Amino acid sequence: MVNIEFFILCFSSLFALINPIGNIPIFITLTENYTQLERNKIALKAVIFSFLVLLIFAMIGELIFSFYGITIHAFRIAGGILLFKISLDMVESKRSRTRTTPSEIEEAEEKDEIAFTPIGIPLIAGPGSIASIMILSSETNNYGENILLYKFYLFSALVFVLILTFLTFKVSKFLSKYFGKSGLRIMQRIMGLILMVISIEFILKGLHDTIINWSL
Repeated sequence: MVNIEFFILCFSSLFALINPIGNIPIFITLTENYTQLERNKIALKAVIFSFLVLLIFAMIGELIFSFYGITIHAFRIAGGILLFKISLDMVESKRSRTRTTPSEIEEAEEKDEIAFTPIGIPLIAGPGSIASIMILSSETNNYGENILLYKFYLFSALVFVLILTFLTFKVSKFLSKYFGKSGLRIMQRIMGLILMVISIEFILKGLHDTIINWSL
């Protein structure tokens, strides 16, 4: 896989999972009692916090696999199934319960600090995006002496996605009025279809590598 293809894979999977456009209604609901300046600060804090969370899981993913005796092939299959479930909810325009539950939203409305939860976790850094970045980080080990270069592409894609997420949340009210509810649902379904294809690729690759290992 050439450099640009790996970057596109990282960007498309993370963008589809984090799905900033599809999360506009939730962000608006959670921040409706705040000023524009306060909303911007909340969005920035949430993005920085979620970046740190995803960065940590990307770095310690292999330690987790080693500690629990999990193979990357098995995790790729499990992660692919999780991503497929999330993508199916997105295509059907449902709010995935692996992301943010109604009780979390209701509880968050009573807090002063909502940037950490539920916006930072699990809206941005949810189970899907955590599983995805752990899988993508493990993929960089396949590039030998170029591993650092490919990790750079992965983290560059993550930073790019989170910058777009911040900008999307910053102008969320404008985008909500511009696209309308129907437009946002269409965008969510498109992201869901992209994520569905990526999740199937994860599952098939995991199955392929597992079968090869068994045959050796």
